[in-house]
Amino acid sequence: MTETDKLFAGSIPKLYDTLMVPLIFEAYAADTAELVAGFSPGAILETAAGSGVVTRALAPRLAPGTRYVVTDLNQPMLDYAASRQAADGRINIEWQQADALELPFEDASFDVVCCQFGAMFFPDRAAGYAEARRVLRPGGRFVFSVWDRIEENAFADEVTKAMAELFPQDPPRFLARTPHGYHDVALIREDLRRAGFVSIHIDTREKQSRSPSARDVATAYCQGTPLRNEIESRDAGSLERATDQAAQAIASRHGEGPVAGKIQAHVIVAAG
Repeated sequence: MTETDKLFAGSIPKLYDTLMVPLIFEAYAADTAELVAGFSPGAILETAAGSGVVTRALAPRLAPGTRYVVTDLNQPMLDYAASRQAADGRINIEWQQADALELPFEDASFDVVCCQFGAMFFPDRAAGYAEARRVLRPGGRFVFSVWDRIEENAFADEVTKAMAELFPQDPPRFLARTPHGYHDVALIREDLRRAGFVSIHIDTREKQSRSPSARDVATAYCQGTPLRNEIESRDAGSLERATDQAAQAIASRHGEGPVAGKIQAHVIVAAG
């Protein structure tokens, strides 16, 4: 993983939320919200919250008086998430910039720690999991999700191949390297065990990613994720050309109108 893999700034947060979230994140956010709410937690910590898709799905399902602390490493993403959150007097949502590998919270502070599609960005996953376990109360759960391999995620795979055609000497590999780079179930289990978790349940869930057009998909991936940083670092004026190339690749497989493609992820519940 490179430093630019973690750079969600500029126009990326808004494009990410308006395009990427409905494309691939909302369906899994509903799953995460259902899982977490099902444990009836009194205190929840969300790490790597991004633009707040899980927060928006989960908050209305929580009991009055629940403490909900929402964190992200990137302040621009956290600011955007807070701006999108509807007012809810029943629960107290706290927004705090925090590194999931160095959580600024006391031991045994939360009933649930949740993290949707953030663990792939952790420089040391076992250390991040150990921090989650440290702040969990006895009997608490760590609920998180990671993407399966890129070949099981149609649009991401097609965009990556299109970028390799555009930049054959130095293909942008952000999507394969980071979002889809941590998919080995045996490795995930081992990292969790190293962090002290004993009970580990992994459910691989396939869903459909849908969009009004191939162009919207291409814009989401090329302009609403750190792939944008890789494209612009190779050629500062190539963003539109790269988006066009990706759109053509998707349309050639899925048609010119509304498009749909397979997405697949692992949803994990771990307890210490």
